[in-house]
Amino acid sequence: MRSTGPLAAAAAITLAVTLAGCSSSGNGELTYDDSPLNKYLSSAYGGDLSPEEQQKQFDEQQRKQEDLMAQCMADEGFEYQPNVQSGQFIVSDEEETPWKPDDKEWVEKYGYGMVNSPYNEQMPTDQGEEYVDPNQDYVESLSESEQIAYWETAYGPSPTEEELNEDGSYEYSWEDAGCQGWAQHELQGDDPWQSDEFADLRAKMDDFWMSGQEAPEYKELNAEWAACMDEGGQPGYTVQSEPAQSISDEQNEIYNAAYGDGSVEIDPETVVDPATSPEMKALGEKEIALALVDLSCREKTSYTQESLKIQFAREEQFIADNKAALEAFKAAAEQKK
Repeated sequence: MRSTGPLAAAAAITLAVTLAGCSSSGNGELTYDDSPLNKYLSSAYGGDLSPEEQQKQFDEQQRKQEDLMAQCMADEGFEYQPNVQSGQFIVSDEEETPWKPDDKEWVEKYGYGMVNSPYNEQMPTDQGEEYVDPNQDYVESLSESEQIAYWETAYGPSPTEEELNEDGSYEYSWEDAGCQGWAQHELQGDDPWQSDEFADLRAKMDDFWMSGQEAPEYKELNAEWAACMDEGGQPGYTVQSEPAQSISDEQNEIYNAAYGDGSVEIDPETVVDPATSPEMKALGEKEIALALVDLSCREKTSYTQESLKIQFAREEQFIADNKAALEAFKAAAEQKK
């Protein structure tokens, strides 16, 4: 099934807020819950609701959106059965998370969780009812050209090469997203974050996040961490995010060596699964060794706590510098809830 493409900037902010709300601490240490900017963004996008309230809101919006989409498709001459098969998507703070990158026993087993992921072990044994697209039989009854028209009507045409950014993303517009885009806009209206009124705030926010690691305080903290990594036998890193990224890059190289870069068609059945290759096994061992030294250095430098202190201080300054715009955005977003 086709995808409507990467989310816009507002969705990225929503995701950051959602992740922030998943952390908690009972020992007095800072967590992402303490983010000064979070109080603006979470209230604007519903992050201040309980998990149960968020789930109920999501399910109701999904039902209304699917009904509108069916109406739109019918107006365009296609059949469409509302697809309201929605699983639980909100994770409660009380639920046990398999992601524990600051726990030594976890790191000894998973490293950064790339080559070996704890989520692979959490696959439920009882999958329940198999997902069935209520529109599958109808779509398969259409000719090839009719199917193309169906998908474009439902979700809009795929972006052209000229519309794609270097990272594969593109500027989303509901007008180009077919009946789904129309239904979302009809239900939710214009996203205030994307309005011209907050263009300057968007630009400042983008610059704020992109320039974060350039702050002198971060450079000092990373220098202290890097010195520890050198002493631990893992030299050559300057920023704490680099070790994990290096493992990800090597993992991609192994997959690309097996499947190619996409420029040449390859029969997957003729390729030995790179996930089980000796190269991947060796990378998994390398990942764990690297992650253990990284964890030790993060602990010695109190990296997480110090980085949060730096981040929150920067956020406080950002709020002070953009108080009026943030309050205006919060008010506009809350009116749409």
